[in-house]
Amino acid sequence: MSESPLLIELIEALRCMPGIGRKSAQRITYHLLQRNRDGARKLSHSLLEAMDKIGHCERCRTFSEEPVCELCKSGKRDRSLLCVVESPADVYIVEEAGFRGLYFVLMGHLSPLDRIGPEELGLTGLETLLDEGDITEVILATSTTVEGEATAHFISEMVHARQLKVSRIAHGVPMGGELEYVDSSTLSHALAGRREI
Repeated sequence: MSESPLLIELIEALRCMPGIGRKSAQRITYHLLQRNRDGARKLSHSLLEAMDKIGHCERCRTFSEEPVCELCKSGKRDRSLLCVVESPADVYIVEEAGFRGLYFVLMGHLSPLDRIGPEELGLTGLETLLDEGDITEVILATSTTVEGEATAHFISEMVHARQLKVSRIAHGVPMGGELEYVDSSTLSHALAGRREI
C-alpha cells in the first residue's frame, strides 16, 4: 500500500527530532491524524510561534523571547558566580539543582573535526562578561566527553589569565549508585575528585 505524499512528508519531518526513527514517527503521525487532530494543530501553532519568536539572550545566549532573558535581568541572582554550560537544556537542569548565579551557554563544545572552534562557541561574549568585573568565580559544567573536557580546559585557561577563580563540577558515583555498577572511568574521576569529610 502506498502512503500519501503528505503522510510521508509528515513522517519524515517528525524524524528530525532526537530519538525518533521511522517507526516512532509513523506511530506519532497516525496517532495525530486518527485521534488528536486538535492536538496536532496546537502543536503546529506552538512550533511556528516558537521558531518565529524565540531567539537567544544577548548576555548568556540561552533561549529567550526578549533581547535579555529573565535570569540575566533578575536582581536576585548572585552576579559573582557564572556557570558555563553547553546548552539551554543544561541551564534548566542546573537551575533545578538550586544554582542561583548567572549562566553562559556555549551552544556546543570544541570539536575541530566538526569545525567548531572558539568563535562558534561565542567565547568573545564570555570574555566580555568576564571583563565586566562582577564575576569572581566561573563554574565549568561541560560534559565529561573528550570534547567537553577539552572545552573546559580551554575556558579555564581563559579564566585563569584574568586571575579569576575557576572550578569544575564534580564527576563520579551518582547518588544511590552502587560501586559494582559504576564503570572504571567514572570511579577514577570520583577518586581523583574526593574531598575530606
